[in-house]
Amino acid sequence: MPVENSRVKGLYKLTVEERRNLVADAANLSKDHVAALAKHGELDETAADRMIENVIGTMSLPVGVATNFVIDGKHYLIPFCLEESSVVAAASNMAKRCLTHGGFFTDNDDPIMIGQIQLLDIEDFSAAEQMILDKKDELITFCNDIPSRMIALGGGCKDIELRQLPTPMGTMLVAHLLVDCRDAMGANAVNTMAERVAPRLEAMSGGRAHLRILSNLAGHRLARVRAVFTPEEMSSDGTRDDGLAVIQGILEAHAFAVEDPFRAATHNKGVMNAISSVALACGQDWRAVEAGCHAWTTMPDGRYTSMSSWERNEEGNLVGTMELPMAVGIVGGASKVHPAAKANLAILGVETAQELAGIILCAGLAQNLGALRALSTKGIQAGHMKLHAKNMAVSAGAVGEEVERLAVRIQAHDGHRTQSLVETWLEEMRKA
Repeated sequence: MPVENSRVKGLYKLTVEERRNLVADAANLSKDHVAALAKHGELDETAADRMIENVIGTMSLPVGVATNFVIDGKHYLIPFCLEESSVVAAASNMAKRCLTHGGFFTDNDDPIMIGQIQLLDIEDFSAAEQMILDKKDELITFCNDIPSRMIALGGGCKDIELRQLPTPMGTMLVAHLLVDCRDAMGANAVNTMAERVAPRLEAMSGGRAHLRILSNLAGHRLARVRAVFTPEEMSSDGTRDDGLAVIQGILEAHAFAVEDPFRAATHNKGVMNAISSVALACGQDWRAVEAGCHAWTTMPDGRYTSMSSWERNEEGNLVGTMELPMAVGIVGGASKVHPAAKANLAILGVETAQELAGIILCAGLAQNLGALRALSTKGIQAGHMKLHAKNMAVSAGAVGEEVERLAVRIQAHDGHRTQSLVETWLEEMRKA
């Protein structure tokens, strides 16, 4: 039932417990619901209350560890935070299938983010562009003339680019600040620079500065991954012939995603199952990462397509590659506030943001291959339902050993599986 009135004055002034009780009364929550919100696990209410507004509780998700990853010659255990079964298992499975050729190899750009300043009402675009470009070094120096650890470590504004953008509201001049954010995600630093330099750009262009904000399409901050999978590694029975057939099926499935945006959306959701989960586990702005990845697929022709690329080389091996924007950091933000995020970064043992970017992309490629292999062989539901059976058992109320016993029966059932049927089986099991 919806609440009668969502207008709550001064909610931010209340304590977390007071807010929770107020919301519980307004939404007619049960005692169990209130207790669930009050359980704060690894993130206590004081920390949560500093992270976002109007906190009433916290919500936990499972953290699982993907195994078998060898990246640039180093071994990694990769934490995933998500609720969907089979993802961690699939990524781990695929990671061990490229070890013959050394695992995954990455190549990452410098951590350059883009700050955009929108300039409107310009009468002479040529003169405005020339004025800004003539003063570019001066503007860069001005952007960097602030106390900043990032700048002290070699980061800061490195360049300024200009674009004329025709729109239904008239042609705009868009200035891009290219900012090296070092090991930070960089949103606050980039936004600060954009706002600081906007009045100068306004004066030089003779126009009006409007929006001043970073772009989550981090096209200068790309991460790349490549991995080679032999037919023997890809096979179900260890034979080359079976592996070649599996590879052929994967290539056919990939071609579908490349050409059809309806398929590409689901194909890329599989990639993001890993990318978003690892980003979330490590305290990253995973919504920004997702936005950048999806937008990048449309570059440069505006057509939405596959994030990954799969092909067969002359030796018959399957070669997977991927290139995506990866704006992540290991300093600041939730990565330094959330206790679990700090622990997960410690599990990875990363030393730079670029290393983290490469790891996240490797997880995405492995998970994508897991989905493609399942779809092009036995189908996605066989493995998915194997793990989902336990969720159905728990949802029906099974506890302890009942969960395993009930899950086995669910998996063995050839007909349609419904939650009410599982509840009936649980009742029968308990009576027996």
